[in-house]
Amino acid sequence: MTHKTTQMQPSLTVSSLRNSKVRRKANPENAMVHPQALAALFHEEWHLCAPSDSIHSLLSLNGTLPPETGNMISLQILDLSINRLQGKFPDTVADLVNLKTLSLFNNSFSGEFPKTFGKYSLSLNNFRIAYNSFSGELPQNLCSGFALVEFTAHFNKFTGSLPDCIRKCRELNRVWLEGNQFKGNISLTFGVHPSLDFLNLAHNQFLGTLSPKWGDCTNLTRLELTGNKISGEIPASLGNLLKLVVLNLNSNELSGKIPTEIGKLQQLEQLSLRENHLTGNVPRSIGSLSNLKDLDVSENRLTGKLPVELANCKVLSSLNLSRNGLSDKIPFELGELAELRYFLDISGNAFSGNIPESLSSLTSLQYLNLSHNNLSGNIPGSFSGMISLESVDFSYNKLNGPVPNINVFQKAPSTAFTGNVGLCGEKQGFPQCTSKNSVSHNRKILIEAIVLSFLLLLASVLGVFMFLFWHKRRKRMEEKEATLQKNREFPSYYDNFEMLLWGSAKGRFKFEDLVRATENFNDKYCIGRGGFGSVYKAVLPKDQILAVKRLNKTDSSDTQLTDLKSFDNEIAALTQIRHRNIIKLHGSCSKSGNLYLVYDYAERGSLRGAVYGKEGSLLDWGLRLKIIQGLANALSYLHHDCSPPIVHRDISMNNVLLDAEFEPRLSDFGTAKLLVSGSANWTNIAGSYGYMAPELAFTMKVTEKSDVYSFGVVALEVMIGKHPTEVLSSHFSGAISLDIQDMCLKDILDQRLPPPPPKLEAGVVGVISAALRCTCHFPESRPTMLNVAQKLSSQTQEALFSDPFESINIGMLISLGQYSNP
Repeated sequence: MTHKTTQMQPSLTVSSLRNSKVRRKANPENAMVHPQALAALFHEEWHLCAPSDSIHSLLSLNGTLPPETGNMISLQILDLSINRLQGKFPDTVADLVNLKTLSLFNNSFSGEFPKTFGKYSLSLNNFRIAYNSFSGELPQNLCSGFALVEFTAHFNKFTGSLPDCIRKCRELNRVWLEGNQFKGNISLTFGVHPSLDFLNLAHNQFLGTLSPKWGDCTNLTRLELTGNKISGEIPASLGNLLKLVVLNLNSNELSGKIPTEIGKLQQLEQLSLRENHLTGNVPRSIGSLSNLKDLDVSENRLTGKLPVELANCKVLSSLNLSRNGLSDKIPFELGELAELRYFLDISGNAFSGNIPESLSSLTSLQYLNLSHNNLSGNIPGSFSGMISLESVDFSYNKLNGPVPNINVFQKAPSTAFTGNVGLCGEKQGFPQCTSKNSVSHNRKILIEAIVLSFLLLLASVLGVFMFLFWHKRRKRMEEKEATLQKNREFPSYYDNFEMLLWGSAKGRFKFEDLVRATENFNDKYCIGRGGFGSVYKAVLPKDQILAVKRLNKTDSSDTQLTDLKSFDNEIAALTQIRHRNIIKLHGSCSKSGNLYLVYDYAERGSLRGAVYGKEGSLLDWGLRLKIIQGLANALSYLHHDCSPPIVHRDISMNNVLLDAEFEPRLSDFGTAKLLVSGSANWTNIAGSYGYMAPELAFTMKVTEKSDVYSFGVVALEVMIGKHPTEVLSSHFSGAISLDIQDMCLKDILDQRLPPPPPKLEAGVVGVISAALRCTCHFPESRPTMLNVAQKLSSQTQEALFSDPFESINIGMLISLGQYSNP
């Protein structure tokens, strides 16, 4: 095993850093600067610096920061972020009287921050020291000049109260102090800050009440106070924060009613009030929040009926009302929430009556929990159409009749139905349904069938002549006019969709064949919905199966002509991709204001469904290694074999599909972008939470290394059998914690499977080691995907350790160092 070594650059001096070209040569991305060389950077010649001089993010610095740093008396910007600096921050930095920006985030500094810092730096605007291990109290003179604009110190170990001067900094724009142990009265600590855009004080020990004056901070877009000890009522004045996107007050001691003024926040996407002492009703005004995606008011003391107005929140994707005292019937209008795809949890309430059949319309829903209520009657048989369900819980109700005979119900644990004495069915441990159990259910189905047949017959008789002689002719005229209009507006790639012709291994097909196969994209052919649109399964002759993604009309109908040309060019390039581990994109089409993407169909669905669903136990270690190797090969191809390189930017368990042979197919290039080498990187971040690289929170730049991080998360999740939150959280400090390092590899692997057989042990070790390297907090330390793909291929043949598999721990894998930096 060899290790790549780096030599110190003797020419690396402060003067050379003034020239950016020389700096790039002197300090390449893979260089490490020794502590002695670091001291040389801060030479006395900086006494003579021009006022505009600055130090910007010297990548790959390690060691401690020398006291000579304080010699640079003219320095205005000191940016040492995203390095490996450690130890105590020197007191001499307090002497930098002209300092305007101090940026230290993503290092390993520890100890107390200099007590006198800020006393002489009266022009300090930006103070960024997040993701370190600073402790003690912040200096009381931090913002003595009252000029502070950005104040970010999240994920440190600070204690005590915030400096009193914070209250007088009226120009504050961004405050992020999450994950410390700050205390004090929140109303006395902060004043009125008209420019404040972002405030996150989550997971501290702040006390007091929310002052009505927060309503004067009208530029706020995020207000996150989770995990404190804030009491009192939610002030109605928060309804004045018309730009607010996120309001998160979870896990506090708030009481009183949810103010109806919340309904004025038309930009709000996330409203989280979980685990407080709130009383009264769920306000009807919440139904006016047209952009709301996540509503969580669980674990409070709310009562009364659930307002039907919630059905107006058309983009709601997660709804949690559990552990309250809500009563009466479940509104059937909830079935209109077509975008509800993550959670519907109303457990632990007092809902009664039947389960509305309308809930079966939530075909994208993954988790449904109706447990611990007073619900009666049958579980609707129409729930068999909820194809995306992964987990259900109907326990402790008064339900009877048959349990639907579909996989999610049959595979659910028996505890999901405990406390319902009348349930029966084919599920193991349940009594067989008798005529007595099912007579009412069958009668109901018969009556519905008779009524439906009569209505259909009547409608057919009355409408046949109008349809044939009037509507059909009118439809032809409209389509002709629409086609002419489309020809005038869009390039030829989108003309005459009926004539678009594609080919595959099983034959040629036209877009009109897809329209016919899906009955004009009828919902019964929908196999999934997401933030960008819906996916339909189209079965063509000769057993040819395709997947058609229809992008949301709101995303595509207003697209400018120049954007369509760009979209056209990108799709044309992506259709040329040929790789066994990348889902084949046949092409795209525009019809009736919608954009459509046509892909090959993957029989076994998403990797998430395979790992967490019924096939989780079928995914043995051999298949898991095969899947990770295939994904690595796909990304290596995109990054290194495509010209220009392609950055996927949204790699997750949902975007890796499996074919019938469990071969992985990387999908969802509707959001991928071509990244031209040397050009400006993307700044429009759109990825899946839990899979995005941590630097995106600061740099907002997507690179190949962002994909590498996401790959590492997916690889860990496949091997562990759950999201690797604990491992990733420890990365925030730049190093894996000792507790994690001491964990045996065999103990973190998916416990649903037996230990890997000897012939696969080397492969398992290699994958975990590669994944840990890929999820390194520092982008420059992550390997390339070409390197990963090559190493994984070789590791299936050779062992990385001579130690027994049972004795290998995470620390050994981290220290392996088998990859060289790209």
